Amino acid sequence: MAKQRESRWVKWVVSRIVRFVLWFVTKPEWKGTENVPERGGVIIAANHLSVTDPLTVAHFLYIGARRWPTFTMKDGVMKIPVVRSVARSTGQIPIKRGSADAVKALGAAEKALTEDGSSVIFYPEGTCTRDPDLWPMTAKNGVARLALTTGVPVVPVAHWGEQEILPYGEKRPRLFPRKRVQFKAGPPVDLSPYLDRPITATLLDDATRAIMADITALQAEIRGEEPPAEPFDFKKARQKEAEARRASAETETDERPEVGATEPVEGDNGKNNAGA
Repeated sequence: MAKQRESRWVKWVVSRIVRFVLWFVTKPEWKGTENVPERGGVIIAANHLSVTDPLTVAHFLYIGARRWPTFTMKDGVMKIPVVRSVARSTGQIPIKRGSADAVKALGAAEKALTEDGSSVIFYPEGTCTRDPDLWPMTAKNGVARLALTTGVPVVPVAHWGEQEILPYGEKRPRLFPRKRVQFKAGPPVDLSPYLDRPITATLLDDATRAIMADITALQAEIRGEEPPAEPFDFKKARQKEAEARRASAETETDERPEVGATEPVEGDNGKNNAGA
């Protein structure tokens, strides 16, 4: 979104409100803020734990790294009147998934990165993780494509703790006691092996895996745990669930007796009272 459409006054008010709320309910711990460039376009690629983490990611970037956070936001969020007005006044970028407008949104993000020098936050997974242990999942290729076409750095950011505030799928937040929320930003992802090459689906897949590997490694450091050898694939998991439901439905259908069928009564050899 063009900078002239942003409102300094709205940005000031929003930042103060968010800071107050988050200092009240979280105990933030930030590491690696020096890896976020002080100026110029940069992609912030983060894992997605909870619907609350856009606030904590923005807090980390604005207070910790001293950069204004610009999000690519679902169009559904932009339909909420107050949110829509605030988002437009603070330079956020709406995205309509599965439509031609998604291409326009990527164009707006590219402009924000290359012309406005913005720090644009992306969730490469596209949604909150469904991994049973909340590790980062496989991701979509949009971030890799944008990075390779614009040449701006991709700074990986991992965080942990928001799931204690509002786990995915729940509606009532757990605000007290204050929750420890940890962040760690790493150095820009090394995408040099993918530069100056034709942008193919295979190339984008490889670059995306490199980005997610860095995010996962950072989260592993925060958690002090070993991540899974292979990231959780949400698309494949949904396909398996759908296949299992279809198989279950077919089994139930096969086990149902035919309409009009009767069970033979002992002693009549399966014949009715008329002897037929």
